[in-house]
Amino acid sequence: SDEFNFDYFNHGDYLRAVEDKQRSESISKLLYPNENIVQGKELRLKQEYLLVSATVQDALATFIQEEGLNFDRLSDRVFMQLNDTHPALAVAELMRILVDTHDLDWEPAWKITSKVFGYTNHTVMPEALEKWDLNLFRNLLPRHLEIVYEINYRFMEDMRARGASDEELGRLSIIEEGPQKKVRMANLAFVGARAVNGVAALHTDIIRQHTFADFHKYFPDRIQNKTNGITHRRWIVTANLELTDLIKEAIGNDWIKDLKDLRKLEKYAEDGAFQRRWDEIRKLNKERLAHMIQFECGVRCNPDSVFDIQVKRIHEYKRQHLNILRVIADYQRIKADPGMDYTPRTVIFAGKAAPGYHMAKNIIKLIHCVANVVNHDDDVADRLKIAFLPNYRVSMAERIFPAADISEQISTAGMEASGTGNMKFMLNGAITVGTLDGANIEIKEEAGDENIYIFGKTVEELHELRPHYDPVGIYNRNETIRHVLDAVRGNYFNRNEPGLFQELFHSLVYGGDYYFLLADFEDYMNVQARISSDFKNRSAWLRKSILNTARCGMFSSDRTIGQYMNEIWGCKPVDLPSPRISAHQ
Repeated sequence: SDEFNFDYFNHGDYLRAVEDKQRSESISKLLYPNENIVQGKELRLKQEYLLVSATVQDALATFIQEEGLNFDRLSDRVFMQLNDTHPALAVAELMRILVDTHDLDWEPAWKITSKVFGYTNHTVMPEALEKWDLNLFRNLLPRHLEIVYEINYRFMEDMRARGASDEELGRLSIIEEGPQKKVRMANLAFVGARAVNGVAALHTDIIRQHTFADFHKYFPDRIQNKTNGITHRRWIVTANLELTDLIKEAIGNDWIKDLKDLRKLEKYAEDGAFQRRWDEIRKLNKERLAHMIQFECGVRCNPDSVFDIQVKRIHEYKRQHLNILRVIADYQRIKADPGMDYTPRTVIFAGKAAPGYHMAKNIIKLIHCVANVVNHDDDVADRLKIAFLPNYRVSMAERIFPAADISEQISTAGMEASGTGNMKFMLNGAITVGTLDGANIEIKEEAGDENIYIFGKTVEELHELRPHYDPVGIYNRNETIRHVLDAVRGNYFNRNEPGLFQELFHSLVYGGDYYFLLADFEDYMNVQARISSDFKNRSAWLRKSILNTARCGMFSSDRTIGQYMNEIWGCKPVDLPSPRISAHQ
């Protein structure tokens, strides 16, 4: 846009003189608008197109500068990985540029486009499999809608020729029919991609068997698995300096280049002297986090307590409310018997909710309300503390991961694609408590059954349970659950705001409990009791911690990126000059 319109300015219309610039800048002024309103959806679509178009045009400009207009070589030089459905517009945008700007015929343009893209599915949750209202799409991107229709027409003809039934065609179509037609961005991404992948073994099985079952039937080789990984050079080498130095002293530096070399730590897992140094470093990191918690939340916590941490986006399927309901149950036990033997815990939350996600915000409010009561109760004293760290961010995460004793990975089985926080915790020696979901399954395989705490029903068990699931019956039969939920419903933690958690109570008891909190609650309580008991045996606990770090080698992003390069992108690594290494590295 023009910086300033002098014509309007000279005629005295000072607002219109800058209106064009301000309207353009507003597109990227604030990310994640509230999509519960039309204006929010419109802004989100504008943002997605802006970023897509800028990226595609930038890549093409570089290609043309080096190769000219020889677009047959585009896939040899350029590959674009669609990170979920949000950039799926890139398929239509590249077709627009090739056909409209560079005058290619449709067939060669599509042949080029379908070699350039890969699509990574990061979640099976419906809200992340974007569907845009067709009228909104038409109003903002009329030419792109024409292109999407043409892509879909040709794809439907191909599927019909392959023998797809009318029902299958309806599910395969990029355009969703109905009273309000929609553009299915996941289908567009799949149709335009050379390869599609999930991000953990279970997740990939689910998208093959359910999310993209019809596509998988006709394109059985297109869906691959690429289990996520993390950058260990940030999440331990930078974030946990003292532990890095201890590991280097024990096994050398090779693991920094190849994380699988951490296996050499296994021989130190039962070494008493090594365990003591490991424990000292963990205590130091917990003290640092305790200072941050006091500064950010005003909560004083005991560094000798179990640091029990759940940090991730706030969502019902991630079940932060299962965690806080368990905390309420522990609080009620202490209140009923203040002299009971209770392993001290500091339960720490962090994460953000989508702007328009009311229930997620209600869960955050519940955590704060429970914390306000528990943290000021003299019967509890220092045995149980709750902290919700605000404004979760990378710099905060670098303080959190090295300090965790327990990594809470408690999503409803089958709903978490992978997770990477679970890997960052494992790398730093935290022990996972989790369901058989996402990358937890692979963490269990790597760490060993004795070095992880698994609870809850499996994907298959939940699938069988759902048709006749009876949360009301569980509420009536289980006294612990009933007392916890009655306290939530009865305003025990929100006396100044009565009725605040009625909706949450209703969703769990009378609303079907879609995410199976009550089904998994008792098993979750039992596994937490095991953790409290095991934590007291310091040598055995430290052995688990060391072995978790030693066995996290497969979760390096080096491995993940290497698999993308070899199996999807078709490119080779490039040697770069060695960076200057700081003294601690």
